[in-house]
Amino acid sequence: MSQTFSGDSGVAEAVKSSDLHPGTGAAFNADDFEPAVRINRFQGLSRPSLSYWSDAWMRPKKNRKATVSLAMVVFLALFTLVGPFLWRIDPSAQDMARISEGPTFAKTAVVIDEAASWTAPELSGIPAAPTASAENLLAPATLEADGVPSSQAVRLKWAPVTGASAYAVYRSETKPSGKVGTSELGVPIGEVDAGNKVGYEDTFNLERSEYFYSIVPKNGEEASKFTTLRVVLPSTIALSAAQALKSDIKVGETLHLSAHPFGTDYLGRDLLSRLMSGARVSLFIGFFAPLVMIFLGIVIGGAAGYTGGRTDNLLMAFADFVLALPFLLFMILFKIAFGVGAGESGIFPMLVAMVILSWPSSARLVRGQILQLRESEFVMASKLLGARPIYLLFRHLLPNTMGVILVSLTFAIPSAIFTEAFLSFIGMGVAPPTPSWGSMCNDGIQTFLTHPHEFLFPAIFISITVLSFNLLGDGLRDALDPRMRSTS
Repeated sequence: MSQTFSGDSGVAEAVKSSDLHPGTGAAFNADDFEPAVRINRFQGLSRPSLSYWSDAWMRPKKNRKATVSLAMVVFLALFTLVGPFLWRIDPSAQDMARISEGPTFAKTAVVIDEAASWTAPELSGIPAAPTASAENLLAPATLEADGVPSSQAVRLKWAPVTGASAYAVYRSETKPSGKVGTSELGVPIGEVDAGNKVGYEDTFNLERSEYFYSIVPKNGEEASKFTTLRVVLPSTIALSAAQALKSDIKVGETLHLSAHPFGTDYLGRDLLSRLMSGARVSLFIGFFAPLVMIFLGIVIGGAAGYTGGRTDNLLMAFADFVLALPFLLFMILFKIAFGVGAGESGIFPMLVAMVILSWPSSARLVRGQILQLRESEFVMASKLLGARPIYLLFRHLLPNTMGVILVSLTFAIPSAIFTEAFLSFIGMGVAPPTPSWGSMCNDGIQTFLTHPHEFLFPAIFISITVLSFNLLGDGLRDALDPRMRSTS
């Protein structure tokens, strides 16, 4: 028994020790006997249950490079398959009035007569080759256009310069300043080789623009003085070229010209439509050859890895022999064997050469994976249950190498595209007029200095395609490797 005393009344009350909270000395109250709240706790998963492919898809989504590369591959597929239905321009149609034109939007042009023949004025009484110092030569007193300048031709005539034996003609898109002979005068487009000839006709790649023509007198060396004329060219088109687009059009009427976002090539063909058409050829070769090549590698490598022994040694020795064969030499032999002559497209010999000479790398890769898996527990269990070798190979072993096979395929596709581009570039692949990215680069390199767009656009598409598939292969390698699960 213990006792407590009230400070107010001084009356003592006896309290049993069993009525106190253990360790506190305080008495129980009514709230202490209320029913406790029941809390149900269930053991849950800290991570949701995912399948192999669901887990594999989560990891490349976190890889920004792999996601961007996948978006680029989808864009290339849409560009190849859907693009021709949206951009309905014949890739083989020629517009001779717009040869090697840079990227342009839709525009209008005034129809003019065909340019008549023109001869530069030649003055009598003025020596053709006088003897005078270039330092004493003056600039032409006058410089004007002969007739109405157009995008077909600009004809210039000027006053003769006493003592000049020749005249240099420069053209610039900006107003020149400074001394003669510098780049500020523009591009030297021609030279008149006689002092009594005082005219020049410019027909080189004229467009609707503003030009500055400069005439510099010469006598052995160029003089330090020159005369400049500003010429503004309207957009015009010759009658014959206009009638090829619209048969009933007449001189003086306005013709609406279609847009060429990527410009035209040296034959006036639309580059955008040719890139779409060429993508079908390049991507068909880039997908078909690796698929057949990987399939052969899977079959041969799987058989070698599962059977082992003498069969494995023979198949791998044959793979080593194929790897030693020179690709370019056999490409030439296949073209001869299939009767493909000079200037003809060698698409089929190219596919055969790629498939026959490129399967050993995938076969070795599959063989190595099968060697690791054939002694696994699930394979032993299937054998005990009576599974046949073919069933084991195609039902258990090869599906477990699918990740490695897909990664190998994504690296083989850009390699095949680059091989096609290289062979077409050197004239052994796709031949004109069939477009492919490689053959378009071959055509564009010839005019690269004057019209770089003809080479740059197909080269950019090749580079983007190769880079996209390489980055996608890196992402798939990380996603499909089960060992990367703990690090992602």
